[in-house]
Amino acid sequence: MDMQTGWNENRALLRGTAEAAPVWSHESHGVEYDTFPLTVLRLSGLQDRLNVIVPRPLLEQYPVRAGMEVEVEGEVRSFNNKSGQGSRLVITLYAKDLRSGGGEHDNRLALAGVLCKPPVLRRTPLGREICDLMLAVNRRYGRADYLPCIAWGGLARYCGALEVGDGVRLEGRLQSRSYTKVQDGISQERTAYEVSIMHLEAVETQSGCAAE
Repeated sequence: MDMQTGWNENRALLRGTAEAAPVWSHESHGVEYDTFPLTVLRLSGLQDRLNVIVPRPLLEQYPVRAGMEVEVEGEVRSFNNKSGQGSRLVITLYAKDLRSGGGEHDNRLALAGVLCKPPVLRRTPLGREICDLMLAVNRRYGRADYLPCIAWGGLARYCGALEVGDGVRLEGRLQSRSYTKVQDGISQERTAYEVSIMHLEAVETQSGCAAE
């Protein structure tokens, strides 16, 4: 897949292992959707466990079974979890195409959108610079996906100087991260999803953030 982006573009290509068979997720506008976890290995040997949402008609064309190597092409989507359990912002990979995924695992995103929150530049306990960004990528019909992104080192310093409303174009990977949240004295293991930025450039835009 050509990963060169356009404006307000959202493209993802992931190749990994289906950790479980798809199960029913939800129905929208008369179409049923299933979900399955996709495990993608990093070069470091760590792995990201990402949730894939698939329209039922696509699964009927290409059935997915646990343990299969699968290549997924689609978009990164977000929605607000109003159940009060787990993360408030839920990130998934919406599949537009499925195919056999033989070969090395792969994880590539190409995004273009607008910053909707002030960047947060900070340091890790080991002194490495990191910057948190929130990118809004518009869909059709006035909706948008809100995607948390992180940058490291010199790129983090560059991102820290950006402002709300700035347009950016980036390439990176979708990753998962486990953390512990203590609520009412009870520790809960949770998973956060974010875009790890590899390349980023500022672009001019007159577009604003769509409403959540």
